[in-house]
Amino acid sequence: MRATVGDQLLVHGRIVGQHDRVARIVEVLGADGGPPFRVRFDDGHEAIMSPGPDSVVRHGAPKKS
Repeated sequence: MRATVGDQLLVHGRIVGQHDRVARIVEVLGADGGPPFRVRFDDGHEAIMSPGPDSVVRHGAPKKS
């Protein structure tokens, strides 16, 4: 999984009724664009994530101002 700053990380819900979560990648901490990533969710929460198989990177996501 490779990403650049500004891409979106889509984390699918793992249980019934759990919604997908979308975060913007604000920093790539791994080598050659690999995980872990520092991400920011819409509510302002930041986390460092090493995404698993339930995650997808959306490249070229629109950047928020």
